Amino acid sequence: MRYVLRRLVLFVITLWIALTVNFFIPRLMPGNPAEAMMSRFRGKINPAALHALEVAFGINTQKPLLVQYVDYLGNTVTGHFGTSLTFFPQSVGTVLAQALPWTVGLVGVTTVLAFVFGTLIGLVAGWRRGGVLDSILPPVFVITGALPFFWVGLLLVLLFSVGMNVLPNDGAYDVTMIPGFNGQFISSVLTHAILPAVTILVISIGGWILTMRNNVVTVLADDYIRMARAKGLSNTTIMYGYAARNAVLPNLAGFAMSLGFVVSGSILVEYTFNYPGLGYMLLQAVNNQDYPLMQAMFVMITVAVLVAVLICDFLTVLLDPRARTEG
Repeated sequence: MRYVLRRLVLFVITLWIALTVNFFIPRLMPGNPAEAMMSRFRGKINPAALHALEVAFGINTQKPLLVQYVDYLGNTVTGHFGTSLTFFPQSVGTVLAQALPWTVGLVGVTTVLAFVFGTLIGLVAGWRRGGVLDSILPPVFVITGALPFFWVGLLLVLLFSVGMNVLPNDGAYDVTMIPGFNGQFISSVLTHAILPAVTILVISIGGWILTMRNNVVTVLADDYIRMARAKGLSNTTIMYGYAARNAVLPNLAGFAMSLGFVVSGSILVEYTFNYPGLGYMLLQAVNNQDYPLMQAMFVMITVAVLVAVLICDFLTVLLDPRARTEG
């Protein structure tokens, strides 16, 4: 119980520090979102129009900084992040709600698949060290993991969209269709997600394979593996019940970080395929100096990473008796 409370206190402190940094960084930058929007018109800024935009964006320079900070924390807790500059006059919450499902469905699912398949392949490669699987797959996927996202994406587009013309290369679904929960629309969404999903899998699976393979090789030299074999346990029991359970523990922290960063999207992949996710939206926010949207996305990324790491700590306690003893 003390371990859980300690982790929760650390979570709250870290979150407060991140939110505080998120509050001060935009205010240290010159100008504000309203002035940035008015500058697009390349004319003289009308004070009345500027004040109206500042009210719309939730900017009030007349309030003391401490009052602004308290209002900011209250708005963050309640999810009121102001109005988006890029998608004016839509609120930031509305914009994020539209893009979040696409990123979670694409980047989230592919991240989980990359971890699962990479862990299984690395487990078998480490268990049968020096075999055919260990000699071929880890080196191949390590090489693919060093390739740029956009290069792999463009190569897949060249092969399957331009060359064979069997898969779409743009957007999340056929724009001629009306979105709805029906078989035709779902099929279109899945078809459009194949190329970006394969791109993410090809790039990210290699790291999980290599890490898990090295962890298994290290675990197999421990005394409890020798004891399990001396007791006459089957190879399957030793492989999954002893080697895999202990070798996967170091990977959990990395997997938690990967899940946390899912909300930021895979920027290069989404930009390459014009996929309407959070990564593509973050790039637009940076290009347009959309401070409210950038602030909201930073909060989302921070909370997601911290929650994922917290869950990882609890899973480590459940899987590793040594962590429970130390706790």
